[in-house]
Amino acid sequence: MIHKNMVALILAGGQGSRLGAMTKKTAKPAVRFGGKYRIIDFALSNCSNSGIDTVGILTQYKPQQLSTHIGIGTPWDLDRVHGGVTILPPYMSEAGGDWYRGTANAVYQNITFLDQYNPTYVLILSGDHIYKMDYREMLAAHTAAGATATIAVIDVPLGEASRFGIMNTDGTGRITSFEEKPKNPKSTLASMGIYIFTYADLKKYLKVDALDEKSDNDFGKNIIPAMLGAGEKLIAYRFEGYWKDVGTVESYWEANMDLLKADNDVKLFQNDWKLYTVTGSIPSQYIGPEAILKDSLISEGCVIMGEVDHSVIFPGVTIGANSRVVDSIVMEGCTIEENVIVNKSILLEGVTVKASNAVGDGREIAVIEEGRVLSGGGFMK
Repeated sequence: MIHKNMVALILAGGQGSRLGAMTKKTAKPAVRFGGKYRIIDFALSNCSNSGIDTVGILTQYKPQQLSTHIGIGTPWDLDRVHGGVTILPPYMSEAGGDWYRGTANAVYQNITFLDQYNPTYVLILSGDHIYKMDYREMLAAHTAAGATATIAVIDVPLGEASRFGIMNTDGTGRITSFEEKPKNPKSTLASMGIYIFTYADLKKYLKVDALDEKSDNDFGKNIIPAMLGAGEKLIAYRFEGYWKDVGTVESYWEANMDLLKADNDVKLFQNDWKLYTVTGSIPSQYIGPEAILKDSLISEGCVIMGEVDHSVIFPGVTIGANSRVVDSIVMEGCTIEENVIVNKSILLEGVTVKASNAVGDGREIAVIEEGRVLSGGGFMK
């Protein structure tokens, strides 16, 4: 039997309904981000950079784009004979089959996948967060403490704590209680949805949870409280870097805008902790002689003749003369003709804005659905 010290599972089956039109055709982890990347590239790259060579990706909602993007895992050095990356959708067996009913149930349904690698530890990740983390450091804290589970936490402002699952700890970092979105939080340590479990213990709790018909089959609501109730040792691992849950249009826009800060903590282009993705053969950008660029990210294959101010421009975008794009995200293959103003907007793939139009009012974020043509103030297919 092959033995792996730690196997990672990435939960990537969520619909992401709060992202609206961005997830109409694909799962949230496959949504494009920061130019040429997709959201799931962060979790996959973290695994690769942390030396984790066996990763299962649990898919469910509209998985085609995600599965195509991941392929056999070559960009992340996960095209391995023993291990590598495996797509894990719900499946039928001789005992029947079912959709994943919760985060814990999704892992429970893939115990056979884990068993084939006989791991000592299992790393559970969400596929829809923007951050860079060395999981080896978290594992070192887990083993040093002799913990059953280690949960990554980040300190959030007290006013925002009620939006998260909050961990209450003692002076040693041991978790004493867990509260899901408490009205009156006792702590500001928010769960990041990143867990390391000692596999033998996790397997036991997953099996008990699966037999409980009243359970939500969820790590935060069921598995963690059950472990705490049984007196297991759970510790909080404090993360100090940048982390963003891009579950809403506002947070997605903010995370892209964060890339443009001079001291941004995401740092897409670090040599010592690279963010990997699938790259094709795309020509370089063309910046016209009258173009003006300010604090923006311009991807390959773009033709920029107008002004781009504090915006993220994805590959293959054309921006015509005398047009101005400000505080916006313009996705792959969009065309913005001459004399156009785009203000605080997200243009999804393949949008065309005809000449002499305005998009966005600079207050609320305007999202223009994929493939639309904006002409004369209206939308046409």
